[in-house]
Amino acid sequence: MRVYYDRDADLNLIKGRKVAIIGYGSQGHAHALNLRDSGVKNVAVALRKGSQGVKKAQAQKFKVMEVAEAAKWADVMMMLTPDELQADIYGNQLRANMKDGAALMFAHGLNIHFNLIEPRSDLDVMMIAPKGPGHTVRAEYQRGAGVPMLMAVHRDASGNAHDLCLSYGAAIGGGRAGIIETTFREECETDLFGEQTVLCGGLVELMKAGYETLVEAGYAPEMAYFECVHEVKLIVDLIYEGGIATMNYSVSNTAEYGEYVSGPRVVDEGTRAEMKRILADIQSGKFVKDWMLENKVNQTSFKAMRGKCVAHPIEEIGAKLRTMMPWIKERALVDRSRN
Repeated sequence: MRVYYDRDADLNLIKGRKVAIIGYGSQGHAHALNLRDSGVKNVAVALRKGSQGVKKAQAQKFKVMEVAEAAKWADVMMMLTPDELQADIYGNQLRANMKDGAALMFAHGLNIHFNLIEPRSDLDVMMIAPKGPGHTVRAEYQRGAGVPMLMAVHRDASGNAHDLCLSYGAAIGGGRAGIIETTFREECETDLFGEQTVLCGGLVELMKAGYETLVEAGYAPEMAYFECVHEVKLIVDLIYEGGIATMNYSVSNTAEYGEYVSGPRVVDEGTRAEMKRILADIQSGKFVKDWMLENKVNQTSFKAMRGKCVAHPIEEIGAKLRTMMPWIKERALVDRSRN
């Protein structure tokens, strides 16, 4: 697998382009600010009228344009809106307006891999996917570092798509940590699988199940939260730093022994079989089909599930306990008023 660094990238390629960032959320604000700080002078933010991001982008002194207008202006369009909105944005505002030979970029392969968007044949189609939320992409860049990123080229109409994609990735900080070459398919399917079975779906359900088990057994909610939620960060930070072996080196022998004898009882063969079924749903396109159908009915089930999650007692007790730890807020990556 090829990995690229700053020394492999020519920043002048992206510096010489007009770049429009579609969306100004977590990733959008990070890409726009990092590009500008890397010397890309012509950066605009493309948003629909009435978007909450307009004032935020204007506060950072970015040129804000409507999406169709930005498409006529830009040489590079980076799509950083939610997956479920991208096909309509391309079909209604980009397809007829993008310059001949322009570049269309994504931070996730879903819409291209599952053919929800079929770009014009004259467009370069590439991907730069930071392996971290946008707030981390920005914070790491500001401290002189970066997060690893994935890059892929779906179509090289110009003959220069690979180098331009690499230049963009380096400009937002990826070349400092490493930019790994992959494909839209590999990025999309592994990303969806990781989110659903481990990072979001698996981890959140595991924390809630542990919390509920202790509370139902009569233990204090505060104790359950500390043991099953709060300390997850402490463990993950150790794994992030040096792998599972470093985590096991740092915890007690009692904790390590419990990992070996009890972990496989929680994640057993039934869990692994379910993971394979989830992967099959992703590979076949079933998950994406279901998600797009959900959006056609105004996300009714999705919003109900979100509401149920927010109302879980674990959120109330967590908010209470975090007031005892002001350093968490002081070091917060997410400021909803600004990004």
